Amino acid sequence: MKLLKSLIAAGFAASVSAPAWAAAALIKAPTAVQQADMVNKGDTSWMLVSTLLVLMMSVPGLALFYGGLVRTKNMLSVLMQVFMIVSIVAVIWCCWGYSEAFTGGPTQFFGGFSKALLMGVSSSTYAATFSNNVYIPEYAYVVFQMTFACITPALIVGAFAERVKFSSLMVFIVLWMTVVYFPIAHMVWYFAGPDFLPNAKTDAGFLFNMGALDFAGGTVVHINAGIAGLVGCLMIGKRLGYGKEATPPHSLTMTMIGASLLWVGWFGFNAGSNLEANGVTATAFINTFVATAAAAVSWALVDQIVHGRPTMLGAASGAVAGLVAITPASGFAAPMTSIVLGFVVSPVCFLFVTKVKSAFKYDDTLDVFGVHCIGGIVGALATGIVASPNLGGQGLIDFTTFPQTAGKPADYDIAAQLLIQLKAVLLTLAWSGIGSAILYFIVDKVMGLRPTADAEREGLDITSHDERAYNY
Repeated sequence: MKLLKSLIAAGFAASVSAPAWAAAALIKAPTAVQQADMVNKGDTSWMLVSTLLVLMMSVPGLALFYGGLVRTKNMLSVLMQVFMIVSIVAVIWCCWGYSEAFTGGPTQFFGGFSKALLMGVSSSTYAATFSNNVYIPEYAYVVFQMTFACITPALIVGAFAERVKFSSLMVFIVLWMTVVYFPIAHMVWYFAGPDFLPNAKTDAGFLFNMGALDFAGGTVVHINAGIAGLVGCLMIGKRLGYGKEATPPHSLTMTMIGASLLWVGWFGFNAGSNLEANGVTATAFINTFVATAAAAVSWALVDQIVHGRPTMLGAASGAVAGLVAITPASGFAAPMTSIVLGFVVSPVCFLFVTKVKSAFKYDDTLDVFGVHCIGGIVGALATGIVASPNLGGQGLIDFTTFPQTAGKPADYDIAAQLLIQLKAVLLTLAWSGIGSAILYFIVDKVMGLRPTADAEREGLDITSHDERAYNY
């Protein structure tokens, strides 16, 4: 009995001094073999689920949202454009997009081609997250980021829906992804990882090194696509009969379904961008929910005040504006500041899709600029405010130290961060705006961007695809 008691006591002492669940010492710059032991099945599962959710945002979500807003004769053309953009971008992402966006390159503005055709990527390679010694399979990261690449150019088509040649659009998208999207994704999101950056402090994108905050794509996705859409609608010109003929949405039912699918899918978009299943993931999740709800309520209230009644189109537009605005801030903000952001963004976007568009007389068919670019700018700038720990935000993390360190609340300077956010917004507007203009010009001179007037009048469903969305 004494021996048993001694053994129990010894075991208890050992468990206190070195419990079985005690974490091993962190490993700086781990090898691939060591990384394999740093993969959590829960994180991997969440990333694959998030990938499916983001794909659902494009097809069917965005396709139905946009399709319902155009006239019946162009419904199928919009569905086809979104569907084929997703398909084409998925292919070029594997060929050179992933490598250009997410490998170290000769500059901080775009990556190299060391992983072109996914060379060196296998089931035994791993991608870093935002935590020391936490990894996910690289294929999970490749396919997750692929869905972001697929939906971004699909957003652009709403700006000049009903008046663009299908073949020319597809060529433009391939060029735009290569020249505009992949470099911006690299500048904002690429870095060597928290276990490797301390040894190579400049192995990151230009805006990442600058300290710009963009949790899930305010600059990379929404400002990027929004300004490209504005440039496109200006260069292609207005729809025939614009301002003279009524062009009401042909199915707000489909638009509402599409908006709802976008809202659900956006949880993968934002919460998935944490790359892990932890507390910050839950933070991004709830922020995405409440900011969107607040923005939908806000737009409905504006409709009530301005037009005397709330509208389904306004509620759906508000929800999307809220989703756009919370995207860059989703993992940095707190729920209550996210609600404030949602209430603020809708009146701003409403102003642009009504008063500003009317004043400048540009034909942004589905308000890509007014909702995505303006909403993205509001969200990107607001991120510099809501990320402050004094407002319940997550603050800043220094990835150049090992282990990574979180800044003290007192060290967070809202004014300084706002300036950084503004620089990121301006760089994105310039890179995408100028790059898009050059590419539109080239494609127009070589192939022509716009169908004939007769084809546009008859509708792109028949003239571009020899099909109709509806056969009565």
